[in-house]
Amino acid sequence: MPVQPRTGRLLVLATVFVCAACGLVYELELLALGSYLIGDSVTQASVVLSVMVFAMGVGSLLAKRLRTRPAFGFAAIEAGLALLGGFSAMALYASFAWLGESRPALVAFSFAIGVLIGAEIPLLMVLIQRIRRQDAGGAVADLFAADYVGALVGGLAFPFLLLPVLGQLTGAMLTGTVNAVVGGGLVLWLFRRDLSRRCRWLLLTVNAVVLAGLACATLLADDFERVARTAVYGGEVRVAVQTGVQELVLTGPSTGSPRSLDLYLDGRLRVSGYDEYRYHEALVHPAMTGPHARVLVLGGGDGLAAREVLRYPDVVSVTVVELDPGVVELARTDPMLSALNGRAYEDPRLGVVSEDAFGWLRGPAARARFDVIVSDLPDPGITPSTKLYSQEFYGLAARALNPGGRIAVHAGPLGTRPRTYWTVESTLRAAGLRTTPYSAGGRLSGFAAGPDRTLGAADAPPQDWGFVLARRDRVPELRVDRDTPALRAVSTRGLQDAARDAARTRLPGLPPSTLPHPRYS
Repeated sequence: MPVQPRTGRLLVLATVFVCAACGLVYELELLALGSYLIGDSVTQASVVLSVMVFAMGVGSLLAKRLRTRPAFGFAAIEAGLALLGGFSAMALYASFAWLGESRPALVAFSFAIGVLIGAEIPLLMVLIQRIRRQDAGGAVADLFAADYVGALVGGLAFPFLLLPVLGQLTGAMLTGTVNAVVGGGLVLWLFRRDLSRRCRWLLLTVNAVVLAGLACATLLADDFERVARTAVYGGEVRVAVQTGVQELVLTGPSTGSPRSLDLYLDGRLRVSGYDEYRYHEALVHPAMTGPHARVLVLGGGDGLAAREVLRYPDVVSVTVVELDPGVVELARTDPMLSALNGRAYEDPRLGVVSEDAFGWLRGPAARARFDVIVSDLPDPGITPSTKLYSQEFYGLAARALNPGGRIAVHAGPLGTRPRTYWTVESTLRAAGLRTTPYSAGGRLSGFAAGPDRTLGAADAPPQDWGFVLARRDRVPELRVDRDTPALRAVSTRGLQDAARDAARTRLPGLPPSTLPHPRYS
């Protein structure tokens, strides 16, 4: 051995530390990308974690076959981990972009990476005992201590360093590079006498090929992203920005009619210039019947709900509470999106707060009461937004209403996800609000249709958007006033017909969704 036994043990433990950090980064990469590409982060996390933990057990059993050649086996496993983990993000994104489905790839990578991670510790146990024998309990304690500390570092590095600085693709490939260099370097230097000449050359060649592949992929990552993004969104991607909250993609020409614009948030079509007016008119104007001097918009950073509110000359102030300042900046500066929202952010009556809506409602700023609250939030089936459709959230919103104030809530599609819709309505009632459910038809583009990313949404048949109008003192009347600004898609008769149609689909007895017991899926 080229070093003292004490130094050799420290080098093995340092390798355990690095490999554990890399393994957890691969795991978090799969979790993040699975949630982004497929939706429903709880389901994707459960699938990835359960499959990976099971596979680790399989890997531990399979490692028994390599105990006679632990150095070669460990180096081969690390090369395989570097290859699979480094290319996992790119493979999942490619599967989604060109095949339209990434679930099989997610499960396959979770299993394969889990098997390789599970085989590491048994082989490292053999290697560390070859340096200097000690009792098995002490060796296991040292290995697991290094493993757990490395997992901590990897778990913190992913959200705070790799993801924001390098992105998912490059971050995964850099992690694979570190994995290959450290794992292969330990064996080829510290345990080189345990390898035949043929094995050394084989490992050198394999690691060189893996590193060369990762280096080339890193150089081509930007080009790959552009090509894959074109496959997903079409050929007119004008803006693609990863904010600290989500990915924003804006498609359509840079000049002409804003009706050709599409805005995607984390891959889900959130705004289509072709039919967004149907959604925003139906969401906003029924709530504006009555006093509406002070209006609060929760979400709606695209400025489109605010556009409808600001059409009323007697509105004194509009407060938009949007978590992602990147959406507001895009809505303010992009010429097509700002044209679509009527340059709402140039209106002096409009103010913006960049905070989480739940936290803001709990704070002192929400004590200034509002006549109207418009909840223009992502679909309740998208897990990060589930708390914004909880009984606790609606209780805070009700507290912020003036006497006689109204709250309008986007509750998801009534026709395709009735259980989710009626759970929202039940949750509003549990918060002490009286409700009037209704919907708006004619959703041709599929935006805000649900929690999952799906290709070809624009080819789907017309569906609907579901809404609930609520107030504290009595059941709100569903209508628009005569002095309401001219509308293209909403009328009192149409709203009342929609309310009757919605009432016929009611699912009675649904429990409300709460923070400790969310009911959406």
